[in-house]
Amino acid sequence: MHNAFRSKLPLLLTFCLFTSFFPASGSVLCPAVASDEYYKIARNYGRNGRTGTDGREGRDGGSGENQNIFVNGSPVNLDLSGKDGEDGEDGRDGDKPDCGSQRDNVNHDINAPNGGNGGKGGNGGNAGSPIVYYSNLADLRNISVRATAGEGGRGGRGGNGTEGCNCQRRSWEVKTCKGTPGSPDYKCTDKVYRCSDGSDGTDGSDGKDGSQGRLGTLSIVNSKEPLAADTPTVKLAISELTNKQFNLSKNKWNLRKGATSLLAPGSAIADDYREFEQRLEEAFQIVWQERQPITSFGNQVVTLNLNDNKQVEATFAEDLWVEGNTQSQTNLTTFTVNHAIPKKDVTRLAVAEFADAGQNLNLKIVDLAAKSDTLNTQFRVKFRAQDSLRGFSDYKTEYEGDIPNELVTRDYNRFTLALGKLKIPDEALHPGVNVDIEVVATRSLGIRSAKQTISWQGAIRKPR
Repeated sequence: MHNAFRSKLPLLLTFCLFTSFFPASGSVLCPAVASDEYYKIARNYGRNGRTGTDGREGRDGGSGENQNIFVNGSPVNLDLSGKDGEDGEDGRDGDKPDCGSQRDNVNHDINAPNGGNGGKGGNGGNAGSPIVYYSNLADLRNISVRATAGEGGRGGRGGNGTEGCNCQRRSWEVKTCKGTPGSPDYKCTDKVYRCSDGSDGTDGSDGKDGSQGRLGTLSIVNSKEPLAADTPTVKLAISELTNKQFNLSKNKWNLRKGATSLLAPGSAIADDYREFEQRLEEAFQIVWQERQPITSFGNQVVTLNLNDNKQVEATFAEDLWVEGNTQSQTNLTTFTVNHAIPKKDVTRLAVAEFADAGQNLNLKIVDLAAKSDTLNTQFRVKFRAQDSLRGFSDYKTEYEGDIPNELVTRDYNRFTLALGKLKIPDEALHPGVNVDIEVVATRSLGIRSAKQTISWQGAIRKPR
C-alpha cells in the first residue's frame, strides 16, 4: 500500500463509516476493504454485559421409611415423616457492560443482559407407609403414627439485571453530496443521526418452590403372617413365551376411609387406607398357531398383567398386530395366537394394473406383504376425470365414496376394484379421458386398524 494512501486511510474510513452505516442516495463509493474494516470497528464498539447464571436447584428431601408392624396390644410410636426439600440458590446478577468510549458519529446500541434465574426449590420427601398386621382390630388404637409429608424448599431469588450504557453523544449531522462540484447536478443533503441508549437488563425470575411430598398410607392385614411379595406384571420378549408357563401374583386390597380413627389419637397420616382382601395367583401360557414361527418375532415385547378379577391380560407392542382368543381354567389363562402381523406389513398395497374402459374399467391392487387372507380390507375411492377432447383443463370429481363389497373381488393377494360399475357418468369412462384416482384402504385385524392412501394418474386406454 502506498504511503500517501495509508496516511489518508483513517479519513477514508471515517467517511465510509457515514455512508456505509447510514446509506443515502448518491453516496461516495468506498473500497470494499475500507467498508469491511469500518463494519468490524462499529460492531466491536463497547462490550455487552454477560447474563447472570441460574442458581442451583435445591436437593429433594428424603422419603420416610416403609415399615411392617405386628401389633399385640403394646403401645407403638412411629415417625415415618418425609424430610423437607432444600431451598434453591439465588441466581447470580448479570455483569455490567463495558461501555468504552463512543466513537464520533456512530449509531450503536449497547444492551445489558438479564440477571440469572433463581434455582428451583427441592421437592419435599414422601412419608413412609406402614403395613400393620393384627388379630384384634382394636389393638391399632395403641399405635401412634406420624407420617407427614416433607415441605418443598423455597425457590431462589432471581439475579438483578444491570444498566445499559448511555450515549455520550446523542445526535450528529452528516452531509452527503452527489454529482460533480460546479455542475448543475451537484447536490448536497444533510441528515441527522441519533444514538440510542442501551436497554437495561431485566431481572431474572425467581425459582419455583418445590412441591410438597405425599402423606403416608396405612395398610392393614388381618393376619400374623407377612404377605408374600407380589408380581402382578411381567415384561418379556415374545420368543420367551413359547412352551412356558409364567406365574403372576397380586395382593388385592380394598380402599377405605378413616385411617386416623383406627390409630391412636393425634396420628398424622392420609385419611384413605388399604385393607387386605385376598391374594390372587394365576399362571399364563401362550399357544402359538400363527404360520410364522414365534422366533421370527423374537424382539417384540409382551406385557402380562394380572388384574383384580384374576384375569391375565397380554398386551403386545404397537408395531405388532396380534389376533387371538383367551381361555381360563383353574389358575391358568391360555392365550391362543391365531395371527401375528408386523404393522409395517399392513400398509404395503400398490397399484398393479389399470385396465379396460367403460363399465369394464377396473383398478387392480396387489398386497406386497401377502397378508390379505388375514386382514380385513375396505376401500374408498375418489374418482376425478379430465376430458381433453372437449377442452376441459380442470379435473372434476365424478365419484367419491366407499366401494361396495360386491364390486371388490380378491384373488389371494390381488384385489380388483370394478370402478366402471360405480355411479360414474359414461363420458368419464371413455378411452382417452385423463383420470386422477385416490384410493383409501382401511385394513384391520381385531381391534387395530390402519389406513393407506394409494394414488394413480393416467389416461383410460382402449381395451385390447
